[in-house]
Amino acid sequence: MSQQKSLDVICLGRAAVDLYGEQIGSPLEDMSSFAKYLGGSSGNIAFGTARLGLKSAMLTRVGNEHMGTFVREELARAGVNTSQITTDAERLTGLVILGIKDQETFPLIFYRKDCADMAISSDDIDADFIASSQSLLITGTHFSTPETYAASTTAIKYAKAAGTKVIVDIDYRPVLWGLTALGDGETRFISSEGVSKHLQSILPDCDLIVGTEEEVHIAGGTTDTIAALNKIRSLTDASIVLKLGPLGCTVLDGAIPASMDDIVPFTGVRVDVLNVLGAGDAFLSGFLRGWLQGADHQTSAGYANACGALVVSRHGCAPAIPSAEELDYYIANSDNIPRPDLDEELNYLHRVTTRPPKEWHEICGLAFDHRKQFFDMATAAGADPKRIKPLKKLIAKAAEQGAKEAGLSGNIGVLIDDTYGQDALNDITGKGWWIGRPVEQPSSRPIELEGGRSIGDRLKSWPREHVVKCLVFYHPDDSLEMLLAQERQIKELYQACCASGHEMLLELIPPQQSEVDDNTLPRALSRIYNLGVRPDWWKLPGMSPNSWQQVTDIISERAPHCRGVVMLGLDAPAAQLQASFDNSADFDICKGFTVGRTIFSEPSRQWLSNSIDDQQFIDAVAKNYIELIGFWRNRKANK
Repeated sequence: MSQQKSLDVICLGRAAVDLYGEQIGSPLEDMSSFAKYLGGSSGNIAFGTARLGLKSAMLTRVGNEHMGTFVREELARAGVNTSQITTDAERLTGLVILGIKDQETFPLIFYRKDCADMAISSDDIDADFIASSQSLLITGTHFSTPETYAASTTAIKYAKAAGTKVIVDIDYRPVLWGLTALGDGETRFISSEGVSKHLQSILPDCDLIVGTEEEVHIAGGTTDTIAALNKIRSLTDASIVLKLGPLGCTVLDGAIPASMDDIVPFTGVRVDVLNVLGAGDAFLSGFLRGWLQGADHQTSAGYANACGALVVSRHGCAPAIPSAEELDYYIANSDNIPRPDLDEELNYLHRVTTRPPKEWHEICGLAFDHRKQFFDMATAAGADPKRIKPLKKLIAKAAEQGAKEAGLSGNIGVLIDDTYGQDALNDITGKGWWIGRPVEQPSSRPIELEGGRSIGDRLKSWPREHVVKCLVFYHPDDSLEMLLAQERQIKELYQACCASGHEMLLELIPPQQSEVDDNTLPRALSRIYNLGVRPDWWKLPGMSPNSWQQVTDIISERAPHCRGVVMLGLDAPAAQLQASFDNSADFDICKGFTVGRTIFSEPSRQWLSNSIDDQQFIDAVAKNYIELIGFWRNRKANK
């Protein structure tokens, strides 16, 4: 295919929001909670192909509301070109409510009457944009109304003129063609001569046609699969990808075999099925990864079958689609992975290779998640502890002021608790800052978590962008009893973060009076990794260059997707922190610092005793913050 095209695939069609019931085995009417995901077949394929490394784009409409914003942002986060998503001021974004009753029963309801993506018109189609892509993919629903049919055929006309391949995913949903009751989204096939003839008008312009046997039946106008394939072949020379469920798929070029017995499938991977919804979109995403890059059919089908197998073992559609690294690992090891949903390495790769793509090359963090220390300061100053909450809002303002004056350019970080800092958290969330939030009971050893043992329930109420931070006073030479107690809690917290999707920062501080040498922290990290715990972030005290080298080597070997290490302060004087920063200068694994008391302690005491006003406090904290930022940024020159 042409290498002059800037895009690999443009996906035209449904882009919606899926609300998946979380109670497996429950009837849809009895669901008590739902998880929100990107949905819509075209949206899923745009998302999936981008996740697999292709340059994809979405061509659709969304509503001028929060769910439309979600669809647009979720696609963009995956790397999808969203420049051709139009905001429709008169219609809402489509919505689907789904459930998982058992391996054969997946009730779903489409809320799509007059929805935004079905209002796409020929005026939304830009010929130059279509020409910029190797391929144009359209799903069957967008041939189902006169308006969407006109828009789709306009896009096909532009594609044919520009040498852009045309792909049709039949994606037959009888309810979306008006053939069932509105609430019957689960029915997959109803014969319709009208639908068959309508789809057949599109087939001559196709280069690739994809469908299940039932979808081939509707396109071919008969429930005899071979006869349906022959009908399709009489209308088009396109390659036909026939999905065969657990058997895999076959790709048909040229003449159709005389019988199904003569079809040789590219076999799939057998897995335990949790959820077949969205598996077809993942399948096609995988197939296109190969087909659009010139791979042979066996390779493309291998990608497709593996993608489908992974998604049927998981909850959700789009978020369950693998990354390229994850897919390649699974294909290489699938014989030894009978349960993808339970495989530790595969789940780790899915977690770390599909998280938000922003790379934090530098974090200059102001840590004010302290609770006991602020209470003690208020008590010493004779101040009402209720003043701690507005004080923390002022620190957040100081962080923003200092970051602006220092020119951090978005690399601002904060650690804030929800005991006294919930108002500050609410103010900052959504601004694109790096936000860490503690869960440990202050000063506890062995570590205990705030709110008791139900940490998973607690994380459900946290915004996904908040990083779960846990401070553990930990030494690898602790007693066995202490180590086991601490490590049990660390493992439970890590598992809760994996389930909730939050990133985890593990802060390790050797207990006071313990013996510490260059090997202490490297040994501690190795022991944590041996537990199967791979934090997204580490927060560590300043170390010698020898320790930094050991830590770098351990993380590179054991968890190469680790985001990095940030340094803590422990209320050290600024000059001492400067020396610690300098020691880290040669080690890229160190991304910055999250320091608190060195910055805010003295100004906080003055404010709590009414010696300075709000703005003087903000200015003083910002000044101290800027000084540390300068130390950090000058560390290489200092060294």
